[in-house]
Amino acid sequence: MTAPSTPTMAAAPVHEHITDAMKAPDLVRLGAGVVFARFETMKVYAALGAVRTLLRRGSIVPGQTLVDSSSGIYALALAMACHRYGLRCHIVASTTVDAVMRAQLEVLGATVDQMPPSQSLRLDQERRVRHIHELLARRPDYHWMRQYHDAVHYAGYREFADLVTAALPGAAALTVVGAVGTGASTGGLARALRGAGREVRLVGIQPFGSVTFGSERFSDPDAIIAGIGSSIPFGNVRHALYDTLHWVDFRHAMAGAVGLLREHAVFAGLSAGAAHLVASWEAAHDPGRLHLVIGADTGHRYTERVFARHREALDRRALRPRRIRTLDELSPPWSVMDWARRSHPMPGTTETEPS
Repeated sequence: MTAPSTPTMAAAPVHEHITDAMKAPDLVRLGAGVVFARFETMKVYAALGAVRTLLRRGSIVPGQTLVDSSSGIYALALAMACHRYGLRCHIVASTTVDAVMRAQLEVLGATVDQMPPSQSLRLDQERRVRHIHELLARRPDYHWMRQYHDAVHYAGYREFADLVTAALPGAAALTVVGAVGTGASTGGLARALRGAGREVRLVGIQPFGSVTFGSERFSDPDAIIAGIGSSIPFGNVRHALYDTLHWVDFRHAMAGAVGLLREHAVFAGLSAGAAHLVASWEAAHDPGRLHLVIGADTGHRYTERVFARHREALDRRALRPRRIRTLDELSPPWSVMDWARRSHPMPGTTETEPS
C-alpha cells in the first residue's frame, strides 16, 4: 500500500480582520464530479459586500447603527462587518438564536432584541419585521439592511464567484447546488458566474412549508431549516435564475447532514446536509458535469436536534426523489422539478420599506 503523500504547503496569508479569514470556504472533493464548499459563516460575503457598497455610496456613514432581522448566521456576519468598519449593529433575533450566538453578538457590541418562543416560523418572522418598523419609527437614523429584499446583498458573492473560477478553472459545465434561503447566495453566485461567461446550472433547495417556491400548503413539524425557506416572500429571490428545484423534509436533510459527517468527516449544517443529499443524486444522474455544493455554516447549532440523534438517521444512499411536472404534484418527503428558469408570481411582500 502506498503511503499518503505530504501536501505542499503554501504560505498562509496574514489577514487584517477575521472576516477575511472567515469568508473564504474550504473546498473539499466529495467524489467524482462533486466539490463541497464548506463555510464557517457564508453570509460574511453578503454582509461585507453590502456594507462596503453602502459606505461607498454614502448610504451609511461610520458610527451609524445598522439593524436587521436574522435567525442566526447573518446576524453574526453583520455584527462582524460592523466591527470591522466602525458601525453599530442592532439585531432583531429569531427565537431560534441560541445563547452561544447571542453571547458572541453582545461581546461584538451588537444590541439584541430577541423574539419570544414561538411554534410558528411565520409568526416569528412577522414579529421581527413588526419590531423593526417600531424601532425605525423611534430611531429614523438607523439603517435597515433588509437582507431579505435589498439586492445590495448580491454584491459580495462576485468575490466568491472569482474564487470558484480560480479554483475550478476550465470549460467544464458547472452545476451549483444549494439552499435558496434569501436568494442572494446561490442566486448571486450563479449570476456572477454566468455574467463571466461560465455555463452554470443552478439547483435550489427548499423545505416543505416555504412560500418561496410554492410549498406553503405543507407543514413539517420537525423542520428547523429556517435558513433555507421562508414563511414570508423574499424579494431577493430571483426565481428565473433556477434550473431545478428540490423540496426536502427534515428527515431527508438530516440524512444528508449525518451522511456528510459519516462519509467525509465534514461537520456542516442542515442546509448543507440537504445540499449533499441533492448533489449526490444530481451527480449520479448527470456525471458529465462538475457539481459545487454549498455548505453555508457548520453543524454546531444542530448538535442536539440532528447529530446527537445520528442513530435515527436514514441512509441517504437509499433515498430517491419523486419527479414532478407541476407544483400541484408536489408532495413530501422529497420532490424534484425542472424549474426551467421561469418567473414565479409571488403575493405582496410582508416586509416593506417604512413609509
